[in-house]
This record gives sequence, structure tokens and C-alpha cells, in this order.
Amino acid sequence: MSTPSTVVLPLTALSEEERMFQDAVQGFADAEVRPLVHAMDEAAHLEPALVPKLFELGLMGIEIPEALGGAGGSFFMAVLAVEALSQVDAAVAAFVDVQNTLFNNCLLRWGTDEQKARYAPRMAAEWVGAYALSEAGAGSDAFGLTCRAELRGERWVLNGQKLWITNGAEASIYVVFATVDPAKGYKGITAFLVERSFPGCSVGKKEDKLGIRASSTTELVLQDCEVPAANVLGGVGLGYKVAMETLNEGRIGIGAQMIGVAGGALSAALQYVKERQQFGHPIADFQAVQFQLAQAATELEAARLMVYNAARLKDAGQPFTQQAAMAKLFSAQVAERVTSLCLELFGGYGYTKEYPVEKFYRDAKIGAIYEGTSNMQLQTIAKGLLK
Repeated sequence: MSTPSTVVLPLTALSEEERMFQDAVQGFADAEVRPLVHAMDEAAHLEPALVPKLFELGLMGIEIPEALGGAGGSFFMAVLAVEALSQVDAAVAAFVDVQNTLFNNCLLRWGTDEQKARYAPRMAAEWVGAYALSEAGAGSDAFGLTCRAELRGERWVLNGQKLWITNGAEASIYVVFATVDPAKGYKGITAFLVERSFPGCSVGKKEDKLGIRASSTTELVLQDCEVPAANVLGGVGLGYKVAMETLNEGRIGIGAQMIGVAGGALSAALQYVKERQQFGHPIADFQAVQFQLAQAATELEAARLMVYNAARLKDAGQPFTQQAAMAKLFSAQVAERVTSLCLELFGGYGYTKEYPVEKFYRDAKIGAIYEGTSNMQLQTIAKGLLK
């Protein structure tokens, strides 16, 4: 005799709330972002008028509780938003992604009640955040930091230079990682909430990039930057743990970016192959083209399942570090393969800026680099397997 069992929904099955949210973001991306994509990419600058609209839609404070002015959504909803935006423009998606999966996540996870009360409402309503970990000599070796923090009375004084800071140009506040004692190694690393208006904090050079060009990537210069002791995030000496746990979540966001980029390119290619005529037929009629599209769609579906699974695990409070690394690794690989194929299916047109696939192709490359290179993901996965 069988007993009733709980129905387990598929990973890709969305609740009514998630579906409505996804539809709203997709509608916004098509109506508000798509007309600006080419101009923003050319100018390497995010359209300022988009920023307040992103706040109004609740996309800059997805996980911030409603009591603190946010949308009160889940991490999975942030992933849905990043994927939907990336299908149109990965630069805008990166802007939203860093705000949610890095800065806000870090504040909500590690901030004191006072810090959350002071900053979370601003993050949901008007302030842009950024995550300042990398330095010239501290990329994959994230903790070869030279940025120093010295306690002087009731304030910490920070000195150093941070590089490759996404949202650096627009940010009002940064999570900055510095060492209070180099002799302590990773145990000296400490996280600080640094407002852009603090004396000694300034934004330096903006990078001229291959892809996600409208997303600002800058250096952050700290010269005797004074930070109140109350702005230590997570505790003195706990910066290593703060950074690693935050990046584990952020990597799922990068996975969402990559499946969005691949999905946007594939959608454009599917439309084009039905229109492009060769030898008296649409090229979609040719089996060679059909098989390539089928392979691309299969790999994209696999990557999406991995990203969704990692996000669902995170929301469920289950271990997800290895799944996040796998999702980022594989989705970045898939994005490169799919966007390359789609560009080729457009033929000569694919190599021009008149059509959208060359931008998807350029945007895909960053997935293998930031928030942990693909080699670093392989190392994380291997450590988990051999533990």
C-alpha cells in the first residue's frame, strides 16, 4: 500500500511570486534597457537615468527585508533578475548583481543590527555598493593584500589601492578589505564599510574593457582614509571568512549572468537562422545548423540547472560552496561556446556591431575571470572532492 508523498517541484518550476517577478524584470529589460544597450556599450558608460528605475523596481535591494525598505525577496529571485537582465545587457546585470549578491549579501550576513539599520534602507532606495578586495598583487591570491588598516583612537586609518572594482564609479559605499597586521596572514584581514565621502577615499582610473563596457570597473584609492570603528564589518581579523563566504554566493550570480548572456545570444540566433536564406532555404532547414543549435540549447539547459540548484541550496540553508563553483565554472564555459557559435551562425554580420551577438560574445569572456577565475573554481571543486 502506497502512502502519499510530498511533491517535489522541478528546479526550473517557479512560484507565482517568482514568475511575476521574472516577468517584471524581463519587461523592464526589453522596454527600458534594450534601446540603450548599443549606446551604453559604445560610450562605456551606464545611462544615469536607468539607476533610479532599477531602485524603483526593487532590483537594488532584492534580499533586504521589507522592514528595512527592501523587497524582502530570496537569493533565488536575485538570480532570476540577473539572468533576465543579462539576456539583454550583461553590463546592467553586473551592476545589479554586485549590489545584491556581494554588497547587500555581505551587509545582511555580517553587519550588526546598527549597521543594517543605518545602511540597508539606503541600499534599497538610493545608494550603490561595491566590493573592494582585489589589488595589483592580489588577484587569485586574494589575500596577498598590501592595503593596511591602523587603529588610531576611535578610528581606523586605511592606506592602499584597490583595483578592478565593479560599480566603482557609481558607488556611494564599499566593502573594503585591509590587513591590520601582515604578520598574522589571513587572520589579520578585516572588512570595513567605507563611505565614498569619508576623508581620504577617492575613485581613480576607470578601465577600458573588452566586454560589459557600461559596467564601471575602477581603482579605489585610500590615502589616510578615516573609518569609524563602528564600521568594521564582521569583526577584526574575520575578513577572510567574510570575503570567502560572500564570494561563494557571488559566484552563483556570475553563473546567472553567463546563462543570461548565452540565452540572449541563442534567442537572437534562433530568430536569425529562420530568416537567413542560403541555397534557396532558411539556414534553419539545414541539419548541420539544427544540430549545433540543439547542442547549444542542451548545454545551456544544463548550466541553468546548475545555477538554479546552487541558488536553491543557498536559500534552503544547505551547503553550496562546491555547487556554486561548479555552476560558475560550467556556465562560463557554456557562455563562451554558445556565444561563439551564435556569432558564426550570423556569418559576416555576426562580426559587426549592427547585430547583437558580437556584444554577447565579448561579454561572455569575463565569466572565466572575475569573482574567481575558472582555475580557482577547479581548485575549489577539487578540494571538496578530496576532502
